[in-house]
Amino acid sequence: MRSSWFNKLSIIIGPRPPVNWLFLCLISLLVLIVVLGSPSSNIVDPAPHIPVSLIYTKYRRVKEQAAVDYLELRYVAQGVSRQREFDLCGKERENFVPCYNVSANLLAGFKEGEEFDRHCELLVETERCLVRPPKEYKIPLQWPIGRDIIWSGNVKITKNQFLSSGSMTKRLMFLEENQIAFHSEEGLIYDGVKDYSRQLAEMIGLGSDNEFPQAGVRNILDINCGFGSFAAHLASLNIMAVCVAEYEATGSQVQLALERGIPAMIGNFISRQLPYPSLSYDMVHCAQCGIIWDGKDGMFHIEVDRVLKPGGYFVLTSPTSTSQGSSSQMKRRNMLLPKEELTQQLCWTLLAQQDETFIWQKTADVNCYASRKKHAIPLCKEDDDAQSQSYYRPLQQCISGTSSKRWFAIQNRSSGSELSSAELKINGVQPEDFFEDLQFWRSALKNYWSLLTPLIFSDHPKRPGDEDPLPPFNMIRNVMDMSTKYGGLNSALLEEKKSVWVMNVVPATTSNSLPLILDRGYAGVMHDWCEPFPTYPRTYDMLHASDLLSHLTSERCSMMNLFLEMDRILRPEGWVIFSDNTRTIDMARTHAAQVRWEARIIDLQNGSDQRLLVCQKPFLKK
Repeated sequence: MRSSWFNKLSIIIGPRPPVNWLFLCLISLLVLIVVLGSPSSNIVDPAPHIPVSLIYTKYRRVKEQAAVDYLELRYVAQGVSRQREFDLCGKERENFVPCYNVSANLLAGFKEGEEFDRHCELLVETERCLVRPPKEYKIPLQWPIGRDIIWSGNVKITKNQFLSSGSMTKRLMFLEENQIAFHSEEGLIYDGVKDYSRQLAEMIGLGSDNEFPQAGVRNILDINCGFGSFAAHLASLNIMAVCVAEYEATGSQVQLALERGIPAMIGNFISRQLPYPSLSYDMVHCAQCGIIWDGKDGMFHIEVDRVLKPGGYFVLTSPTSTSQGSSSQMKRRNMLLPKEELTQQLCWTLLAQQDETFIWQKTADVNCYASRKKHAIPLCKEDDDAQSQSYYRPLQQCISGTSSKRWFAIQNRSSGSELSSAELKINGVQPEDFFEDLQFWRSALKNYWSLLTPLIFSDHPKRPGDEDPLPPFNMIRNVMDMSTKYGGLNSALLEEKKSVWVMNVVPATTSNSLPLILDRGYAGVMHDWCEPFPTYPRTYDMLHASDLLSHLTSERCSMMNLFLEMDRILRPEGWVIFSDNTRTIDMARTHAAQVRWEARIIDLQNGSDQRLLVCQKPFLKK
């Protein structure tokens, strides 16, 4: 499938233009570039004093277009053979999630819940193909409308599954024709999400949930989040809540949450640690999440304690029960609650209890562990910050993070996402390096907006390749920065007040900056890009990768497998921005053609070897 730019070029000069004619065109374009670059040109740079790194002027746009056209002609003149485009996968792989093959895991001997865990070691190389969208798939609605209304054909839940899912689900959402409507007033908890959120704030001594940041609560890990109503409400308060839930063959919580534009990823409390370092979250929230906290000798509690910051909160809302309930109901409820002895060993204090909601607070006093009884849960010997941070390691039966330099109470941190110089140094980052990175991304974001605004963020309804205008859609809500450093792109987006959230991915083979990103209150995770990402297909609107491809060329990874994985998690009509050296970008462009993306190389005209490759995934139907 040829790109629209290539097709237009073929119409003008024919499918196989004479070589002499092509060289004449090349010479003409080179002359044009020289003329445009000459100081005597009639085209005057309206702001010559503005640095190149700032937003492109019309002058630079003309030069950039000439350079792009030159590259297009060179591409044709050299007779570069196009690689075979990949076929579409069959219908059975419409919701394919690699590394989560339950039947294969059972055959391999995994049981007691571990069959639902991530097992990439069992991933069998299958036919390379493009995961296609379901027949009923539609482009998601614009945020924030898309937060409350989604297309039922976009998620893996059928009408029969919905009707049989119980009264709680029906209170949470309504199925109307081809849409699912979520009610912001009636959500996960019976009294409504807003009332529930306000109740939690009052239980920790606040006047309202608007004051969560004042208590140090900026990021929340929501375990088994249902359909994400609690996180959707917190988003309106500028509080980052990340949903983590196990893989589900049908009715996925993670898929529904991401479809609504809410941060989520697949993960569970079975046998391995979550891909977060110690002391990551200000609050861990579990509302009717179904976890048997009494199991595995309290290992799940220890994992919650590991990711919880000093002074942080563990919120548990258990199933409704009354004193008149049966003994079996009471026994199950007790299994869902942590034992008092265990919370004392973890140095947790029961801060408040109201109805079925319990809130424990983790100690901020590291000396608390020395005053415990003998034979208590031991402290981990190694300093979690001194090693490669956890990446799907086995659950540990020891308390970690107590010797970390990052051990300080969330109530004593600086407000906002910008860390103080002292906090940066605690994370091993020099303030000069941090602010230089921030300035770079502020400038880079303006360049991205300059390039993409006419296509993505304007109200102009015309889409590339469409004969007739379509209704305006703003596709960009879920953004993934595949190779972040300090979360600079995330910060720049927030400063520009863009209504997006960013999954900041720190590659497992690079310097680990994930603790700093989480300390800033952003969503983040560590991931090895030689493996698939733990999410469902069609869950991100934009993927951004800076220097990731050149880094992976020195690893054991297949770049083609990475492109297929990116295509899997990217929504139709979604965007990809690569920033890398010229050689790598040329290689990436060939792979982009194989996965049928429309692609254009952008020369930044700043004298560096860096190029941009801007791609859009088409809406392929079959």
